[in-house]
Amino acid sequence: METKELFIKMVTSAWQTQCERVTKLINSLSDEQLMADTAPGRNSGFYLIGHLATVSDGIFPLLGWGAKLYPQLEVPFLKSPDKAGLEVPSMQELRQYWNAIHAKLNQRITETSADEWFEKHTSVSAEDFAKEPHRNKLNLIINRTNHMSNHLGQLNYLIQK
Repeated sequence: METKELFIKMVTSAWQTQCERVTKLINSLSDEQLMADTAPGRNSGFYLIGHLATVSDGIFPLLGWGAKLYPQLEVPFLKSPDKAGLEVPSMQELRQYWNAIHAKLNQRITETSADEWFEKHTSVSAEDFAKEPHRNKLNLIINRTNHMSNHLGQLNYLIQK
């Protein structure tokens, strides 16, 4: 395995591991548990799942893979705080959105060539990318994996001991 492919495998495996951990946790918790705050005065599990789903959905346009699947999630889960009183999907719908987003993302990840991973993503200009080539598609997946891992840590507080 060439070095480039090895790095891609390491990054995409870490991504997949975090997705699987979040999915397993979502599936193990009841709707009532997910509606609870992760800590007093903190976000609810429901909000964090919506937030993670919309951030993952945002990967599609950032990597040039098309439009978001569920753009309606952006305002209540990315641009607004928890409990803002906005219209939100049901927990069942949110679970379905999570699964659909990650199924399609995982498909696109496996279809992406090694060279494509080292191209710029859409939120970096050609000029900036020339100066900072590490701002590539693979680095975006690293960033999103770390983001998911952080919120997974918060979601773990919803597990009843």
